[in-house]
Amino acid sequence: MIGIESMPNPLTFAQLDALCASKPPVDSFGPDSPYPYLAFDLTGSKRAMSEWLCTLPCPVIGIGDGALKDACDVVLADGARLAAISKNIRRAPIAAMVFVQHLRASQSLSLPDALTAESFAYSTVQNGPEFQDWLSYSKQSALPASDAENVLAGRKNDTLSLTLNRADTHNAIGVEMRDELSEALDLALLDDDIEKIHLTGSGSAFSVGGAIEEFGEVSDPATAHWIRSLRLPAWRLAKFKGAFNVHVNGAAIGAGVEIAAFGDFVSASSNAWFQLPELKYGLIPGAGGTVIIPRRIGRQRTAYMALSMEKIRAKTALEWGLIDAIID
Repeated sequence: MIGIESMPNPLTFAQLDALCASKPPVDSFGPDSPYPYLAFDLTGSKRAMSEWLCTLPCPVIGIGDGALKDACDVVLADGARLAAISKNIRRAPIAAMVFVQHLRASQSLSLPDALTAESFAYSTVQNGPEFQDWLSYSKQSALPASDAENVLAGRKNDTLSLTLNRADTHNAIGVEMRDELSEALDLALLDDDIEKIHLTGSGSAFSVGGAIEEFGEVSDPATAHWIRSLRLPAWRLAKFKGAFNVHVNGAAIGAGVEIAAFGDFVSASSNAWFQLPELKYGLIPGAGGTVIIPRRIGRQRTAYMALSMEKIRAKTALEWGLIDAIID
């Protein structure tokens, strides 16, 4: 078998074909294996090995264009970003594996079922060695306290306006903000006269995502799943039948971009940017992003965002369909 340290990076299709023909055992791929990911040149590829690629327990990365494009988790135009993606996967191969496996499976699920599956997958990596290692060396101070309301809510006719209101933390979504946002959305679900929800953030950022100061506070992954099943704003957004409009000002990171992606219409300022950085914690997106972002930009671009952890600028976000307009 061609070892990943000695093989051309990426493999040519001929090398991939030879690898497949050798019928390597499944434990040759994924964490603690020669292939924490599999990258190959799509040129000249044939659909015959599509099923095999889709079952590998590791990210499958195609370079260029070819018949096996749809079987890949990520498709890169060239190899320029492969080194960065490789480094990220090697640092958290279990989380990377769980993430791409979940994306593959959830694309055929309904929105509610996919949200449940996401929570199961998130609970799995929460108890994994990569996140636990991050917790062990991470020394986080407490999320700053404030007398300000975490979420401002205002009603005018049929529209409920919500503002994430912790500019001092760049609208980090801690337990209090999450619960207040969920409560506001619950009211909208109960009131048939509310036909529109508008959400934005105060200050220079829409939201930097889940408050890392509170990561790992729940006693066990099973209880964390139970809490997500009850309190995740994504569940409310998936049920809302009216128009959910979002304006992203500045950064939308992690849960910030995940919540925003539920918008029926998402606008952004020209300086806005979007990022899924969960892999560096040994985690995967867990606020509905693995469900709703692929429905906006596709599974492969979603995987690219998470595995590369790249900042996606407003112009690219508009081209991809992650947002619908740039408005300053």
